[in-house]
This record gives sequence, C-alpha cells and structure tokens, in this order.
Amino acid sequence: MTTRICRLHGENDLRLETTDTGIPAEGEVLVAVGAGGICGSDLHYFQHGGFGPVRVREPIILGHEAAGTVLSLGPGVTGLEAGDRVALNPSQPCGDCRFCDEGLHQHCLNMRFKGSAMYLPHEQGMFRDRMVIRAAQCVKVAPQVSLAAAACAEPLAVCLHARNQAGSLAGKRVLVTGAGPIGALCVALAAEAGAGEIVVTDLQDATLKVAAGMGATRTVNVARDAAAMEAYAAQKGQFDVAFECSAAPPAIRMAIECLRPQGTLVQVGVSGDVTVPLNLIVGKEIRFIGTQRFDKEFEQAVSLINEGRIPVERMVTASFPMEQALEAFAAASDRSRAVKVQLTFGG
Repeated sequence: MTTRICRLHGENDLRLETTDTGIPAEGEVLVAVGAGGICGSDLHYFQHGGFGPVRVREPIILGHEAAGTVLSLGPGVTGLEAGDRVALNPSQPCGDCRFCDEGLHQHCLNMRFKGSAMYLPHEQGMFRDRMVIRAAQCVKVAPQVSLAAAACAEPLAVCLHARNQAGSLAGKRVLVTGAGPIGALCVALAAEAGAGEIVVTDLQDATLKVAAGMGATRTVNVARDAAAMEAYAAQKGQFDVAFECSAAPPAIRMAIECLRPQGTLVQVGVSGDVTVPLNLIVGKEIRFIGTQRFDKEFEQAVSLINEGRIPVERMVTASFPMEQALEAFAAASDRSRAVKVQLTFGG
C-alpha cells in the first residue's frame, strides 16, 4: 500500500509524492492523518534549507504537529482500538541516556523527533495520508474535539512547558512578546492560569487580534505605538513574568526593561547569538530562563484541549488540502494575515 506525502528535497523544493505506507510492527499502529500544522521550523526548512547548523541533507517528509484516526494495530498494542482519534506526539526520547535516566527526556542525547533534519538519516515527519507510529506516541482525543484542534497539542505542550518554568501566574501581570502561534498559546495558558493582566506585543494587527481572542487584556502594535510600553518600564518595570516568543533582540530588551525587580523572563523564541542588557538583568535580579520542547506536557495539553479549557481553534487562521501545500506554506509565511496554518490529509 502506498500513501501520499509532502516531501522536501531542498530549499523551496516541496513535492507531493508517494511512498510505501508500511505495516505496524510490535507496539505500533497505523494512523490516517487528518490534520497537521505548519511550524516555524517547517518554514525554515522550506525557505532556507534548515536553520542554524541543522540542514536538510536528504529528502525529508516535514511536519511534527498532527492528529488522526487509528486504522489498525500491530501486535501487543493495548489501550487503543481502530477508530480511535489521536493526537500524535512527535517526541521519541531513547529512555537510556543520562538525561532520560534523570527524567529530563526533552534533553535526551539520542532524541528522534518527527520531521527533524538534525540527524542522518533524517527523522521523517507527519505530513502524509497515513503513517506507522508507536502506540505510545498516540494520545486519545475526545469525541467533540476536531482533528484540527487536536493537531495543536504539540505547540500547546511547548507552551505548557514554558508556563511550568515560570511558576504560578495567578494574579500576576504577564507580558507576551510576539503573537505568533506560540505567543497566542502562551496568552491562552496565562489566562487559564488566572493571570491578572496579559499584555501582548507584536508588529502585526492580524496576529494581535488573534491574541486578543485567546485572552489578552491589552494588545500593543510596537511598530506603530512603541511609546505605549514606556509606562510598563517605569519605576523599574511593572510585569511579574514575561514570555518572550519572538527571539528579536529589541523585544528581549523591552521585556527585560518592563519586568519588575526579581521578575521572570521565560525565553521561548529561538535564534542565534543576541545581545542582551546584562546590566539590567543583574541590577533587577531578573530570572532569565530557557525552555526546551516538552515531556509529560504533551498528555496534559491533550487533556486541556479535550476539556475545552484552551481555545486552540481560534489561532488556526487557514487550512489547505495537502495538494495545495505550496499555497499553505506561502500563507504561513505571511505574518500580516496568518497565525497557524494547517494542512488536511485524505488518510
């Protein structure tokens, strides 16, 4: 049996092809993929052939945000049945390295992550009609949840891990810089955690409108009204916690300026080397914390979606069939009108 796939052969060279579907082995299931989100890393692979030292060195099926329906079970699989709708966890830690032994699976030394070009051979991704995957990577989705919403579990898990780094947000004043998919989900999670105030900054009105719908109490277009942030920087800063989701040096600096002494900056956005105001970090005793992917947060993210506590569907601004993958990637690249763009599959 063959299945259709979206496979990248190089920079700006994304093709709709077919490959052998495969048969589930021990502990595996065959899943009909229904929806998959285009992530920033997918865009970097497509537009630039990679990011940082990670380069596409052989054809790779993209995609690590997906959900679908179980079609069949391999030997030894329990807890799943044909017809179950599931969110697909792309993370595959080895379970044997020093960090896995410490319970830090997100730092696994032998991590295999769907749709990643970090290693050779590349780890093939989820943009396909059907795929064989370990049953342990499938988390059941509630009947009322769409596969489009379930496909948001992976980025939601990333933001849950970030929220866990920040500590309690109840009653806190929270700043989110960058209103892309990750920023929008950080907003929703801050609202769900009972934050007293949530201010979001970005350069685009369209993304800020989505952030408002996710729970922001105020949005600021800093391209047009940067002066609006001056009041938040006054008297050594006003925010208790900042989630920096853009990785833009001006946004990082603004977040540090607007944090109060002993505030917490969770750096979610990723970039290369940047300059930071070390004097402000030291002088205000800022807790500057990184956050890397997720671990048990994936199952927690699915639970939040199943319970309707995070309105993930509000950030999905467009959906395209896989036959229109090039149009979908073009739409996802346009931040003036897109937050999360998804592909749909015919599995």
